Amino acid sequence: MRRTGERHEPVRAVITEAEESIPDQLRRRERRYALMMGLRALCLVAAVLVSASNLPLRMLWVSLCIVGMVVLPWMAVLVANDRLPKKSSQFRSHLPGHPETARALPPGNPVIDHRPDA
Repeated sequence: MRRTGERHEPVRAVITEAEESIPDQLRRRERRYALMMGLRALCLVAAVLVSASNLPLRMLWVSLCIVGMVVLPWMAVLVANDRLPKKSSQFRSHLPGHPETARALPPGNPVIDHRPDA
């Protein structure tokens, strides 16, 4: 039985700290990998088209495309295997009793720096 004036607040759960689900993380990584491998395929097509044309600095453009074809798979694997960093919550500090919001002295109390020698 509860007494008058006694109040019990429920424990609050902060769900803003929850990470993205595993399937969502996987889907995001797969999309990034597919995008980067698509760029690699575009580099291959561009290298073939540029080498068949009479563009000025043709060998420079072909070299850049070849570098893209070599570097993009390496970057795609790194990006696909990396997970997103955890997000910092803006709400955590607003919870009652959180160390960042707890104060040593309530506002308005004087601060005593030293004791006078008596």
